[in-house]
Amino acid sequence: MLKIYNSLTREKQEFVPITPGRVRMYVCGMTVYDYCHLGHARVLVVFDMVQRWLRASGLEVCYVRNITDIDDKIIKRALASQESISELTSRFIRFMDEDAVALGVEKPDHEPRATEYIPQMLELIGRLEKNGLAYRAAGGDVNFSVRKFPGYGKLSGKSLDDLRAGERVEVDAGKEDPLDFVLWKHARQGEPFWPSPWGEGRPGWHIECSAMSSELLGTHFDIHGGGQDLQFPHHENEIAQSEGAHRGRFVNYWMHNGFVRVDDEKMSKSLGNFFTIREILEKYDPEVLRFFILRAHYRSPLNYSDRHLDDARQALSRLYTALKTVPGAIVAIDWNERHAQGFRKAMDDDFNTPEACALLFDLAAEVNRSHSSQLASQLRSLAGLLGLLQRDPQVFLQATPVDGGEISAARIESLLAERMAAKQRRDFAAADGIRNQLRAAGIVVEDGAGGSTWRRA
Repeated sequence: MLKIYNSLTREKQEFVPITPGRVRMYVCGMTVYDYCHLGHARVLVVFDMVQRWLRASGLEVCYVRNITDIDDKIIKRALASQESISELTSRFIRFMDEDAVALGVEKPDHEPRATEYIPQMLELIGRLEKNGLAYRAAGGDVNFSVRKFPGYGKLSGKSLDDLRAGERVEVDAGKEDPLDFVLWKHARQGEPFWPSPWGEGRPGWHIECSAMSSELLGTHFDIHGGGQDLQFPHHENEIAQSEGAHRGRFVNYWMHNGFVRVDDEKMSKSLGNFFTIREILEKYDPEVLRFFILRAHYRSPLNYSDRHLDDARQALSRLYTALKTVPGAIVAIDWNERHAQGFRKAMDDDFNTPEACALLFDLAAEVNRSHSSQLASQLRSLAGLLGLLQRDPQVFLQATPVDGGEISAARIESLLAERMAAKQRRDFAAADGIRNQLRAAGIVVEDGAGGSTWRRA
């Protein structure tokens, strides 16, 4: 049975849909004022993988991924480029769609834009005001009163006193408490606005997702996902708004993918290590990037470097080489076959894609030994559940040349050192991911009392 790590309970839990056989899932999407970056790529690919596996497990899925098409950054960028907000956001939505297609990301069932759901946001704010959780500040904004919602902090694990003392708290004289956050912003000169019972203005960021998710999935649904950076304050505020308005549970399972790092440093424009998807795809095949993302467990940090992308390219080429040697068709999967059973077990364990990918390499090795077209078909079909190995092997291998042959001893020792460091900080998912990465490259790692040793398979 599928188990999902629930960020709310901080443990893996058996996944039981609210409605048997059906899953309703909402994922926070992009704010469209610039090109999508590597962090966006991870969200796109991770939750595409999740919805694929849910459907492969026989569940009917309604997958919603929103688009934020109005906020401060969008307004600022539109003014700087001397174009309308609609022109700006339409252009970057098109670029986002192109990036998603390149990465093999399937379209969600619904892709709501925030500006299309203003009436639902106003209705939700009205409910909060009626329930005594929203107030109009002197400056005209409508704010949420955090201290009046007793469950605040349950997702992030933060107490109100800790938050009050923290540097993240916005200081605003118009708030009754510095912890309060804006639901409706009063109109400012030169900015777009909509009419409301509280005067002309525009929605705050957090209210958008509460309104869109409840309108499309109901006030109580199964899965809410997004990047770890959204856990606080965005998702915490979504819970407060939604449960405060509807007086009931909002979401059963919260999923958050880990941060992206570049050469072990946080990706940041200020550090000069910020990469858009398009910049990466100038050097690497899109499927290599997708494979690189899926080879790490979704909750672990994803450490980007050219070296790691080169490793991913080499490993993916090994799989395609097996299919070039022994062609296989896309067929119904034989779930009684041992690799498929292991694949299912891995994916049902909180979407353990590193182990699932490792099993693909075991199966590829079996294809190379047996020259079985049946196993080659099994390999292609299992990989398809991850959005991998669906191209002509010859075309991929010609387009993605691999330099350097087998992985070097120095590189193996470096990865083993990374693995040891991960184990010491108790990041076992990262340690397992490195082991599987080596396994994919044909390296067997053996742990003993004296440490880890390796050999080529």
